[in-house]
Amino acid sequence: MHLRVMSLAFGGPNADLEPLFRQDYFRGSLVHVRVALILGTLMYGAYGVLDHLMFPLDQRALWSIRAAVCPVIALGAVATSRPWFERWMQPMLALVMSICGGSVIWMSVIAPAPASYQYWTGLVVVLLFSYAFVRIRFLWAMLAGIAIGTSYFIATIALTDIPHATLMSNGFFLVTFNLVGMASCYSIERASRRSFFLRHLLAQEQANVREANQLLESRVAARTSELTSANAQLQREMAERHRAEQDRLQLEQKLKQAEKLETIGKLAAGVAHDLNNLLVGLVTAPEVLLMDLPESDPMHRDLVDIRDSGQRAAAIVSDLLALSRQGTPERAVVKLNGVIEAYVRSPECRVLKANHPKVELEVALEGSLLNVLGSRVQLSKVVMNLLHNAFEANLVGGSVKLATCNRYLDGPKDGFEPIPEGEYVVLKVSDTGTGIAKEDLSRIFEPFFTKKKLGRSGTGLGMTLIGSAVKEHRGFLDLSTAEGEGTTFELYFPATREEVMAAEPPARLEDCRGTERVLIVDDVFEQRRVATNMLRKLGYDVHAVDSGEAALSHLQTSSADILVLDMIMEPGIDGCETYRRILTQCPGQRAIIATGFSSSERVEEALRLGAGEYIQKPYTLERLARALRRELTKPADAVRASAG
Repeated sequence: MHLRVMSLAFGGPNADLEPLFRQDYFRGSLVHVRVALILGTLMYGAYGVLDHLMFPLDQRALWSIRAAVCPVIALGAVATSRPWFERWMQPMLALVMSICGGSVIWMSVIAPAPASYQYWTGLVVVLLFSYAFVRIRFLWAMLAGIAIGTSYFIATIALTDIPHATLMSNGFFLVTFNLVGMASCYSIERASRRSFFLRHLLAQEQANVREANQLLESRVAARTSELTSANAQLQREMAERHRAEQDRLQLEQKLKQAEKLETIGKLAAGVAHDLNNLLVGLVTAPEVLLMDLPESDPMHRDLVDIRDSGQRAAAIVSDLLALSRQGTPERAVVKLNGVIEAYVRSPECRVLKANHPKVELEVALEGSLLNVLGSRVQLSKVVMNLLHNAFEANLVGGSVKLATCNRYLDGPKDGFEPIPEGEYVVLKVSDTGTGIAKEDLSRIFEPFFTKKKLGRSGTGLGMTLIGSAVKEHRGFLDLSTAEGEGTTFELYFPATREEVMAAEPPARLEDCRGTERVLIVDDVFEQRRVATNMLRKLGYDVHAVDSGEAALSHLQTSSADILVLDMIMEPGIDGCETYRRILTQCPGQRAIIATGFSSSERVEEALRLGAGEYIQKPYTLERLARALRRELTKPADAVRASAG
């Protein structure tokens, strides 16, 4: 800290601190100075009591001096509130100090002796109050003190008769006290300046610390941001790894499920193929016999029952084919509301409601429902299985609601499975039953998984067939469930704006007759025999062979107007390859495909080669006769175009 000796002003490298110190000193002293001036006014006036006690006869003159000085001190206190006071504070305080000292000197002059000899002590009070209490700076206080001391000596020597010894004693003490007061004022101001300087240094260090802290904080923030970014990246990677692991586990589960379904599908497909061949005798043979029996014959009813039983068994086989996804389901424009209405009016639905009399069925179908593209048979089975499960979920009583609506998704929906944007026809079935346990949700579409008690219906294939049918229709499934509250299934089928084709009128026997030559190619003897008998009853010239090779050999020496080709014939070539080879030696050969089991690719390939139609075994007389007549009545150009 560099200070000038006499003025105590900051100098040298600290000279720029002087204006700051004066401003700080003023702000720190203002209230103190105001209070000191008010107290000084009161104290100066209070000493009028001493005047009364010591000089009762001359008190008026003394009081007039005090009456003149007190307002001056009070005006100084008032001036502290003015904005210009900061600039003039020190000169004004020095002036007030000088006026007070001068007034005491004048009272010493006019007061009668010998009591006036002691009035110099009033100067001690003025000096003490000014040096130590009024916050006047040293330079101004020193000037005022020198002026007061000099004035005292001049006035007392020139204007009073105070003895020289007393005057010397008073002067010695006054000068000594003045010097001590100056020293104390010097020390007070120096201490104030040192305190200011230290506070300034502290502020600088604090600023440096703040700057360092800000720099440190910025570095910490930058590092924290880097660490946060790295942590976020790590969390994303961990989340991605977790998702990848979950996806891997799901894929493994789906793979196991697919392998399980493939194994079950192969078994189901093989069984379905064999059953379809065996069911020929139960479905088609009774129809041949019924052609020769009048309705009044006692055997007529029995044959009808046999035929109907065979058709119900064939429906079960169709379910097995759907499970294995080895069948070739029909694709046509279907009115879903019509499918639902037909099932609700069916005997099966009446039996279902009769078995659950305490369960109410509510049907709410949208009147302007769009159509879907798919299989009416499969959709009917979906409705049947959903309602069957919903009814059985109500163990005691409750309600089942079946509804349809149009729904457009303008964005993907996360449900039981992701559902993409699009226009859908929604089939909704909800119940108030027991709900599905959380741990069972991932297994409800597994084949043969069932929670039904022994003695209740169900084989565990219903939900599997629903899931398979939804996928066959390129649809999606969503469900919500809570144990004890019920379950809601929502099936999303892609909507189509195509119209439903008018149904074909029932075929009349006369319309199905023909005289054309038909070659039946099938490796199952019973199938060949029944098909031969059916077609001969209709007037066709029928020949049957048991393999594709036999068909090729037969056609080298004979001709056929149309072929009825089985697809799977073992051992030997299948129906598709047989047809391909026949076309090389008999271009434009008409044919229809009739089989109980076939891979979709082989059926579609045969149809691309020119085969006219595909019919599922066991077929009825009407179904076979219709297919034959449609293909035989096609123009030859249409047959060649389809083959091309």
